[in-house]
Amino acid sequence: MDALPELAAFLESLPEPHILFDRDYRILAANSAYRLAFSPNDEVVGRRCYEVSHHFDRPCDQAGESCPLAQSLRSGGRERVLHLHHTPKGEEYVNIELTPLPDAQGRLHGFVEKVATLPSVRPRGDEGAALVGRSPAFQRMLARVARVASAKASVLLLGESGTGKELVARAIHEGSPRASRPLVVVDCSSLPETLFESEVFGHEKGAFTGATHTKIGLVEAANGGTLFLDEVGDIPPPMQVKLLRLLESGTYRRVGSTELRLTLHPQALQRLMAHPFPGNVGELRNVLEHAALWCDGDEILPEHVEEALAAGRRAAPASAAATVAPPAGSDGLEAEAPDEAPLPTARRERERETLRRALQAHHGSRAALAARLGISERTLYRKLKAHGLLGEAPGPAAAASP
Repeated sequence: MDALPELAAFLESLPEPHILFDRDYRILAANSAYRLAFSPNDEVVGRRCYEVSHHFDRPCDQAGESCPLAQSLRSGGRERVLHLHHTPKGEEYVNIELTPLPDAQGRLHGFVEKVATLPSVRPRGDEGAALVGRSPAFQRMLARVARVASAKASVLLLGESGTGKELVARAIHEGSPRASRPLVVVDCSSLPETLFESEVFGHEKGAFTGATHTKIGLVEAANGGTLFLDEVGDIPPPMQVKLLRLLESGTYRRVGSTELRLTLHPQALQRLMAHPFPGNVGELRNVLEHAALWCDGDEILPEHVEEALAAGRRAAPASAAATVAPPAGSDGLEAEAPDEAPLPTARRERERETLRRALQAHHGSRAALAARLGISERTLYRKLKAHGLLGEAPGPAAAASP
C-alpha cells in the first residue's frame, strides 16, 4: 500500500485499539493501544489477524465465528461483529468495527479494524459481578449492547427478575463514551409516590414544607453519564408523564423551580466569543435573550446567535448608544454615544450652540426637547452635561413638559 506509512501514523494517534490488514488477513500496522491490549509481548505486524485474535490457524468464518473481512468483501461496506478475543487476561468479548479502504479503481485492498472490549462481560464465571455466557442467544444480546452503547438513545431492557438487567445496563454504560461519568441506578419500587419527584428531579429551597435547602435529583447526578431506572413498571402513573417528558426531550425541572435551562452549542459559544460586544455585558444579555426566544429546544444553536446578532445590528441606528439622526426641524442637532470619540472642536462648538438655541426654544424643558429629537431624556441629559449646559435647563425635579 502506497499510503502505508501515513495510515500507520494515523492509527498510532488513535486512543482505541486499531489494526490495518490486507485482503489476505495479513496485519500491516497495529497501533500501541492494540499491541498493549492483545499482544504486549509478541510482534503482530506480518501475522494474520485470526492468529493474533483467536489463535486460529484458519479464518474465523471457517472456525465457527463471523468474519468481518469476509462480510465486507461481499457487501463492499463497513461491518460490525462481536468476537471472543484472546488477551493477556484470557478470553474477552470485543466489539469490532471494520472499515474497508478502496483503491483508485474501487477495489478493496485494505481494511481498518477498531476493537473495543466489553469490560462487564466475560465468557465464563469469575470473581465479581459480570455478564457471563457463550451461547448464540447471549452473543446476539451482546451485539445489541455494543451497538446501542455508542448511541444517545433511551434503551428499554426486558427480562424476568434476576436475569441481570442491571448488569446489562452497566455493560452499556461502560461500553459508551459516557463510561468516565457516573452510572446512577434508581430503584423505582423503593421510592414512595410522595418523594418520587423530589428524589428523581430534585427540589428548590422552599418548594414544600421541610425543603430547607436546594437538592439535586438523581437525574442531575447522572448528568453526562447514564441513568438506569430499575422496575419502571412500579413508577406512579402521575410521575410517568413527567418521566416521559424527560425521556422524549431530555429536559426536566426541579420541584419548585421556574428556571428553564438552556445550553449553548459549542459553535454558538465560539461565535459569541468572537464577537467584540461593544455594549459589554448588557449587549451580551440582550443577544442571549434574543437567541433564547428563537430557540425551540433546550440548546441555543449557532443560527440562533447569528439571528440575535443580526437583530442587534439592525437596531443599532435606533439605539441610544449610537448616533441618532434628528427629525426634520431640529436644526441639525445630533446625539452621540457617551463612549463615542470626542467631536472635533469646531463641530463641537456648533453643536453646543445648536443645543443651547434648541433648549431655549423649548423653554428649558428637557422632556420636550428630547421628544422633539426622538431620543431619551437620559441621553439628552448626558449631552447637556458634556457641553456644560445643565445650568441653562431646569433641574431634574422641573424637567416635566409644561
